[in-house]
Amino acid sequence: MEAEARYTFVGAALLVLLVTVAAGLLWLQDAGSRRDFAYYNIFFERQSLDGLQLGGEVAVRGIKVGRVEDIALTGAVNRVHVLIRVDRRVPVAQNTVAVVTRNLITGIASINLVTPDKPGPPLLVVPEGSTYPVIAEGESDVDNLTGRFSQIGDIAAEAVSNINRTFRAENREAMGEALRNLRDLTAGLNRRLAALDRSMAAFDTAVVSAGRASDRIATATEDAGRQLEPALAQAQSALRAMASAAESLERESKGISQSVDRAADATDDQLSVIAVELRSSVEAFNRALDRFRDPAAALLGPSKVQLGPGER
Repeated sequence: MEAEARYTFVGAALLVLLVTVAAGLLWLQDAGSRRDFAYYNIFFERQSLDGLQLGGEVAVRGIKVGRVEDIALTGAVNRVHVLIRVDRRVPVAQNTVAVVTRNLITGIASINLVTPDKPGPPLLVVPEGSTYPVIAEGESDVDNLTGRFSQIGDIAAEAVSNINRTFRAENREAMGEALRNLRDLTAGLNRRLAALDRSMAAFDTAVVSAGRASDRIATATEDAGRQLEPALAQAQSALRAMASAAESLERESKGISQSVDRAADATDDQLSVIAVELRSSVEAFNRALDRFRDPAAALLGPSKVQLGPGER
């Protein structure tokens, strides 16, 4: 009995020692991991997490620097919480963003931490209500490209639908009629273009003829100008002579006019004197006639009635 009790005590002691060693190893492992790694939260809302698994790779410029520790849905719609563990030697700045990258062959996704060329201060602040610092979500080029491909596919599908609607039976008949009309119009245009070409050729010939005629007219004009130069010189001489004669005639006319004016003035004076004398003579003749009409007045002299003003 004593031997069995002793074996039981030894076994229990060994079991406790093994549990203690295992617990110590676990504690040391956890403490070492927390000392060598930093933890960050990421909240994804725009990017797809298809292919991302626990233990997934976290990389910087293609180098693995950590892993995914936890993935959980949040109360918000389309928002996923991801906890990552990153080597403490990796600098994570406030402007670092998390982008989901995916292997096109295997479809396995990983998280890539992207920092601009000018990194900001280190990310150390823990937001309220969070356990670890939060890395902002970035934009995945693959997702953007996929979205663009989706948009292109939607546009292509809409284009195919439009083409199908365009080439329905009634539209095909209308398009055939339009093509026939276009063919007739093209044939008419070809005929009109041929006529226009002939007209342009005739116009070119007319232009050449007009050019030659203008050259001949210019030559004739030059010859006529050379022939008219002597006549023009003579005409200019005749005009100068006529101008001189006109000036002489004007001077002589002025002299004659002045002489006529002086003669007219003298004649007016003489005529005035003659008119006065004639008037006096007529009055005297009238008085003489009156006297001859009355013999008594002729013998005895005029009566008072026959006397003129101032006579007695």
